[in-house]
Amino acid sequence: MAMVEMAVSKVDHPVSLSDIANKQQLPLPYLEQLFAKLRRAQLVESTRGAHGGYKLSKSLEKISVIDIILAVDRPIKTTRCKPGPNSGCLREGKRCMTHDLWAELESVITNFLQHVTLLDIKKGKVSGLRFLFTPPEKSNKSISNSSLDSDNKDELTAEINGVQNVSVS
Repeated sequence: MAMVEMAVSKVDHPVSLSDIANKQQLPLPYLEQLFAKLRRAQLVESTRGAHGGYKLSKSLEKISVIDIILAVDRPIKTTRCKPGPNSGCLREGKRCMTHDLWAELESVITNFLQHVTLLDIKKGKVSGLRFLFTPPEKSNKSISNSSLDSDNKDELTAEINGVQNVSVS
């Protein structure tokens, strides 16, 4: 990742794209396209001239991985559903049976990447961050919708809400 290369660079002057291209083994034209997008997203600043190049426009702890991804690519999508009232991936806007699974995965991935910064990567503190997003041990209660009566649903909803905003209907 070119932005990580800049983050770990021990120089206090702009870094040339050719240096990054050599270290990351990436084609220079590709990096030029990426850095134009990163500059438009105000994640890097460019300096022209013989000693020109790019430097980060924010501190390492203020640049998350999702910021970088959104600057150079589209948002992470795990479904082909379109936003709006008919948001399903099937005909007539209906959702497939695994829609919620993939939508939740998309949310977890995005949330995780929002919390990982260039500083985390530089310090090697990414491993173990998954535990920030791991819910406490699961309850022994069955959450089969058909087996829950109204009182059990309320009790389970309250228990789950203590972990996150989820309800059983």
